Amino acid sequence: MKKQTTDVAVSEYISYIQDLLDNEEVISLQNYVQHQNNSRLNHSLNVSYISYLICKKFGFDYISAARGGLLHDFFLYDRRDKNTKKPYKGMHGTAHPRVALSNANKYFELNKREQDIIRKHMWPLTISLPKYRESYVIMVIDKYCAVAEFFDVCNLKKIAKIMRLLKINCPA
Repeated sequence: MKKQTTDVAVSEYISYIQDLLDNEEVISLQNYVQHQNNSRLNHSLNVSYISYLICKKFGFDYISAARGGLLHDFFLYDRRDKNTKKPYKGMHGTAHPRVALSNANKYFELNKREQDIIRKHMWPLTISLPKYRESYVIMVIDKYCAVAEFFDVCNLKKIAKIMRLLKINCPA
């Protein structure tokens, strides 16, 4: 019974983000390393799925959390490559949310919560406080996933299953 419930939850989650994953630029995030051996796409799916579950449990806007969480690091350059021209000035940590939001707005129609999630997920570096509960969830889960991925303690089986269902190459 538990497995069927989990499969339904995963299918429901995918239905909310499928249009984002149909975009070639979003899928190209699998070509960028985010933390250790984790791709940026895998990291974004981790943040998105965990935030979706938390927001759903607490009655928050879980669809915006899933979508904003997936797009929170939607910057299309290798931040580690010193030879790559960056589309910003200053520190990556403060600038990449603006770049991600610009990219997300270019390809998708976003609601106010999704925009706030993307723009403010790096608070306090981004200075402006998040406006919505969902933004705080993504902000915290992004840090949690970054640490878990960096130390390779994150159980990625669920994200690997999602990626397989979507026919995305997944190293996990």
